[in-house]
Amino acid sequence: MTRKELKKIHVVQKIGDGHLTNSEGALTLGISVRQIIRLKNKYKAEGESGIAHKNRGRKPIHALKEDIKERAAELYTAKYQGSNSCHFAELLQEHENMELSRSSVRRILLAKGLKQAKQRRQTKTHQPRQRRAQAGMLWQIDATSYAWLEEHTPAFSLHAAIDDATGTVVGAVFRPNECREGYSIVMQQGIQKYGIPLSLYSDRHTIFRSPHEKLTVEQELAGETKPLSHFGKAMAELHIEHIKATTPQAKGRVERLWLTLQDRLVIELRLLGITSMEEANVALPRLIAKHNKQFAVAPRSSESAYMKLRDNVQLDHIFTIRELRTLGSGHTLSYAGTVYTFAEPSPQRFDAKSVVEVRQTLSGDVFIWHRGQALQLKKTERPKPEQKKKASSAQPRKPANDHPWKTTHDNNITKRNTKPSTFQDKINSQHNDYLEASW
Repeated sequence: MTRKELKKIHVVQKIGDGHLTNSEGALTLGISVRQIIRLKNKYKAEGESGIAHKNRGRKPIHALKEDIKERAAELYTAKYQGSNSCHFAELLQEHENMELSRSSVRRILLAKGLKQAKQRRQTKTHQPRQRRAQAGMLWQIDATSYAWLEEHTPAFSLHAAIDDATGTVVGAVFRPNECREGYSIVMQQGIQKYGIPLSLYSDRHTIFRSPHEKLTVEQELAGETKPLSHFGKAMAELHIEHIKATTPQAKGRVERLWLTLQDRLVIELRLLGITSMEEANVALPRLIAKHNKQFAVAPRSSESAYMKLRDNVQLDHIFTIRELRTLGSGHTLSYAGTVYTFAEPSPQRFDAKSVVEVRQTLSGDVFIWHRGQALQLKKTERPKPEQKKKASSAQPRKPANDHPWKTTHDNNITKRNTKPSTFQDKINSQHNDYLEASW
């Protein structure tokens, strides 16, 4: 019996012996007088067993059957390994037609030794920030590298942006690594579907900011503006306020999104039998729509803060690489080792040595951006300089007898026909020749 039940027996006995009244006993146990009378009657009729709970030692009628527990544990090991308790309960209902609560699933996995209770680390507390009131007021964007397809492929990066007011994932794409192209695709997805947000929250990666962003006091006094990265220039052209966070907690909405997707998306991709990043990108929109349906919330204000994208604005012309080039003779320019010229006669006049802005899209198209218009370019061949014929090497010539090299000695003097037999004879012969030449 429990200590509470033992206390009830002790108080009822005191009342029966006349040491306590019904009112005093009720006050001691914190129950009504009528309940005290019921306890006295049970004690008189059944003794101490009448005070004990009648369901003690009996299996509850609503308890799960053992075969259901075994089936759930078998499915977790075979198909849903690694999913958390909440996601596992959802998958059982969606794919196996088994309705189990999250707490029941957790107890089954703990009892079978398939999962261990997590020990929460004590982390540094941060002041929570209230969500923005309207959808489109703020997006948070980031990327994370993870083994999304487990052992099938190496880890690759998921780029995504989430709306702060609703928690809706507005765009997502897989890329081999964190890159400007991935962030540009995510922004294009979200803008085309929802509209242009008022502001964007990101980290301080060099994709988002220039390494020379900080200006000196002299530069600020001279009126110089901060240099922007290619992505930053796109944000400025769309009039999106770009905020760069100094800590991960500042953009906690997208950081918590990674915990959810790393826990759930891996299982979903495994169930679909996906084994490559290309296949994962095809299935990703449907999985993100499923995520938004379950986790997105309604904003505090029904008004939308999104700006409408004008019909004459092409996002492919905005999310580009931008560099300055000087036009050469014949309206040609060199870019990335290739010579380009206008694909069609330019409607605008360019002076010689004009400096123009060259943009390259995500698909590799190159064009000149001038006064809000895209002037298409085409590749042209650089004229090759004429190659001069190399002179062949001269044939060796034997000097004539009257050449200065041969006039050092008198060639008319008759040489001795006899060869010196000894080294001393050879020396004497050379000495005689020298004397003869001196005369």
